[in-house]
Amino acid sequence: MENYRKARTVELPCPPPFTGLPPDTPEVKVKDGSKIRNLMGFAIGRMESEAARHILFSGTSKAVAKTISCVEILKRRVKGLHQLTRLLYRHIEEQWEPLVPEAGLDILTVKRNVPAIWVLLSKDPLDTAEPGYQAPGCFDTLWAQAVKEEAGQQGQRRKRQGGGGGGRGKGGKSSTPSRGGRKEALERPQSRDAPQE
Repeated sequence: MENYRKARTVELPCPPPFTGLPPDTPEVKVKDGSKIRNLMGFAIGRMESEAARHILFSGTSKAVAKTISCVEILKRRVKGLHQLTRLLYRHIEEQWEPLVPEAGLDILTVKRNVPAIWVLLSKDPLDTAEPGYQAPGCFDTLWAQAVKEEAGQQGQRRKRQGGGGGGRGKGGKSSTPSRGGRKEALERPQSRDAPQE
């Protein structure tokens, strides 16, 4: 592929995996280079108005993690949202052109399947039997449980007092004696000005 450059990437159309959505449902298409601040400004503005009852988030490939972050931020800002999540693969076609057209190389078309996520957030109750359903506020109980576990673990840990020892001190001298035992070293303290043996 060192003789080719990517000319364009085409995501083949993929309808939302949720049926029965109103046609005016806003969709936030999260891309890898999207700014979360901009996405959330749009989404929060729509969901805080009384007119919007649903919002749809979608992200592909590297944008899947950013999509999840946006959904979690919106769920914390707008309380009482029901969530339905679908994971699937989207089909992408990449066009690769030769760097030197006179070399006689053909244009390549590469078809790939990349992971994608679709998340539907709704103010109205959704079907709880659907796979991928999350009730509103379920993250609060998980969060409280995680905080309790973390507090219990911190109480059991002992923190080190001191610098860890064993290294070289301020004067560049080794903290462990080079000759003799430890007892001897403790009995013969050396001053900084005394010559080294």
